[in-house]
Amino acid sequence: MKPPLLFLIQRLPYPPTKGEKIRALQIFRYLAQWYDMHLGCLLDDPADAEHLETMRAMCTSMHVAPLNRRMATLLCLRGLLTGEALSVTYFQDRGLARWVRDVITRVKPAMIFVYSSNMAPYVLDQPRSSPLVVDLVDVDSEKWRAYAEALTGLKRWVYRREWRKVAALERRIAAEADMASFVSDAEASLFATLVPDHAAQVIGVSNGVDYRYFDPAGSYAPVYDTTVPNYVFTGTMDYPPNADAVAWFAADILPVIRKTLPGAQFHIVGHSPSEAVQRLARIEGVHVTGRVPDVRPYVAHATASVAPMRIARGIQNKVLEAMSLARPVVVTSGALEGIDAVPNQEVILADDAASFAGACVRLAAGNLGSVVGRAARDCVLQRYDWPARLSRYDAMLRPPETTQ
Repeated sequence: MKPPLLFLIQRLPYPPTKGEKIRALQIFRYLAQWYDMHLGCLLDDPADAEHLETMRAMCTSMHVAPLNRRMATLLCLRGLLTGEALSVTYFQDRGLARWVRDVITRVKPAMIFVYSSNMAPYVLDQPRSSPLVVDLVDVDSEKWRAYAEALTGLKRWVYRREWRKVAALERRIAAEADMASFVSDAEASLFATLVPDHAAQVIGVSNGVDYRYFDPAGSYAPVYDTTVPNYVFTGTMDYPPNADAVAWFAADILPVIRKTLPGAQFHIVGHSPSEAVQRLARIEGVHVTGRVPDVRPYVAHATASVAPMRIARGIQNKVLEAMSLARPVVVTSGALEGIDAVPNQEVILADDAASFAGACVRLAAGNLGSVVGRAARDCVLQRYDWPARLSRYDAMLRPPETTQ
């Protein structure tokens, strides 16, 4: 019989259609080989409800709390009165809190794993004796700080407040958790400088990629005109760093490309496009797809996948997935953070609009794209197997009787 593990995450980790779900699901499956899994999460996307039974089949017990995004946005403002981060109060649910208390007191998990800082208070505020691992993924407080610096007025005040509150929560996690993990060594090193007294408990656990699923040998019917150059961006499109990236590409990079390649097209592929992202479709050559059943056909036929991230933290799954499909990827330095790929051999690095556009134009001619794409695929096969990446958790999370 396996020991029990309490696993908390802010969203149902299935289907793995966005970065946080991809990483969380892989960690969940990795831990499930050793533990009976007790999953607590919220459900904020009605489309995910059809996958509840798929996830339930992987669990010993599961509690899913419905979350209405509009109502949660309003109710999270109580954090202004309670002194909590709004990103914490957004995910608060009394029913889930009761379930967590019950699992801790009745089941007595051998281990508690929390995915993301905004779920940590569910455990930190409870009496417990179980070891605790929190995967913070990124240093979220630094993300809020970057947002604040780019804004003015009331939004800047709100985001600066969020930065301070999240930073305080991250410091509490570092003090009370047995391990705090991050998606890259760079993020882990940054956090360690912020909590020097607890640096020994901070580790980087990089993402991998499912290279069998993102296989260039697969059959992917074209979803756009492949006789013209096509550039593709994939991601959740109400996420501010993604929205900023595609806005920059559409407004400042694509017009430069089209001076040389008049037929060039830019495909923004991903669910929940914000109004600002949807308006980009008014620009000639820009297409906003919204949710698609499978991103692989878009990426597999692309002249290049692009990741023009100006605000970025952690590892960009979109980059690894395109590399796995043997497509050349043009990235900024922010998008390359945490990815062990050789610039201008396994990916193309460009940090300003002119060089980014120039790289995209070069990839539309000759065999450079194929050469970079093959090198990218080899990089993924050699360095980005999920179990190998997640084995960095073994020292803390693998039960003693399973060690060899």
